[in-house]
Amino acid sequence: MTMSPSYSTTSSSSDTRPTRLFSGEAEYLMELAVGTPPIPFIALADTGSDLTWTQCQPCKLCFAQDTPIYDPTMSSTFSPATCASDTCLGLPVWSTNCSATGATSPCRYSYGHGDGAYSAGLGIGKFSYCLTDFFDTNISSPFLFGSLAKLSATCGAAVQSTPLIQNLERPARYFVSLEGISLGDTLLPIPNGTFDLRADGSGGMFIDSGTTFTILAEPGFGVVVEHVAGVLGQPATAVNGSSLCIRPCFPAPAGARKLPEMPDMVFHFAGGADMRLRRENYMSFDEEVLAFCLNIVGTKPTWISVLGNFQEQNIQMLYDITVGQLSFVATDCSML
Repeated sequence: MTMSPSYSTTSSSSDTRPTRLFSGEAEYLMELAVGTPPIPFIALADTGSDLTWTQCQPCKLCFAQDTPIYDPTMSSTFSPATCASDTCLGLPVWSTNCSATGATSPCRYSYGHGDGAYSAGLGIGKFSYCLTDFFDTNISSPFLFGSLAKLSATCGAAVQSTPLIQNLERPARYFVSLEGISLGDTLLPIPNGTFDLRADGSGGMFIDSGTTFTILAEPGFGVVVEHVAGVLGQPATAVNGSSLCIRPCFPAPAGARKLPEMPDMVFHFAGGADMRLRRENYMSFDEEVLAFCLNIVGTKPTWISVLGNFQEQNIQMLYDITVGQLSFVATDCSML
C-alpha cells in the first residue's frame, strides 16, 4: 500500500472500515483486494512510495505468492486506461507512449520504484496509523483512512504537530523539517542546517513507513553515535553480521540481554513538535552478534534523511493532507 501527498481537499472514497497492519521481516504488511470479485494480496504499507503494486496476469518472471495472482480478464470492473484518463495523465510524460498516440489509445507506460514522480495515490485527505511492537508479529496495528483517520486514546499525552513540506523534486514524499536532536536533557551539537531541505531538492527528511531504521545525514549521525557511546561508556563498532543491516553496536556484557538504562532521544521538528523516542525506539539487542545496537544508520551530508518505522513504534501518526500537517502522540498501539 502506497500513499503520496497531493495537498488538496480531495474527498475520500476509502471511508469504510479500519485496516490492520502486521509486522513481518522488518516491515509492516496489510491485506488488500483488487478487482470484482475481489482477489486478496499482501502489500507493504509504505509512505515513501507513490504507487500501489501487485502482480497480475499475464505475468513474466512472477515470484511465488500465497494468494492468487490477479487476472484482469476475470474482473468485471477492469477496463484499460486511455491516454486521456486521469490515471495516465498522472504519470510522467516520458514514461508513457501517449506523446506519439491519440488520446483514446491505451496508456502503455514504464514505471519503477524510486522514480519519485507525482501520483494522486489513494486520493485521500487524511490517514493515520499506530505501529505496534516491531518484534511482535502476533499484534496488529490500526490503519485508518479518510474520515476514520484520527488520533485516539491519547491518555492525556500532548499531541504534537509539524508542517508537511512539499519537495517539488520529490513530490511523492512526506517531508518534515528536523531542526535538532536531544539525548536526555542534552541538545546535541549538530551543526545548524544539517537536515535542511535545499533548493535543489537534496537534503531534508521524509517519513517512510517502508524503511526499517531511521537514516540521518552526516555530520548529524556521527554526533548521535558519539553521544550514545558516551552514555554506554564504550565506543561503537560497525557490525557486519547483523541480519538487519550495518549499524553501530556495543558489545553486551556476558549474559546480558536486557537493554541498559538509556535516556529518551528526542527529534525536534518545526513548530515546536518533539518526537520522544524511548530506548526501545532506537536501541535493540542483536542475538547474532550479542550486542546492543543503535537502530539508526548514517548517510552522506547532502543526502536525504529518513524517519523509519522502528522509530515510529507506539506513536500514533496522523497525516492531514488537506492542511499539510503531521500530528503525532505517544500511545500503546496494542490497545487500539
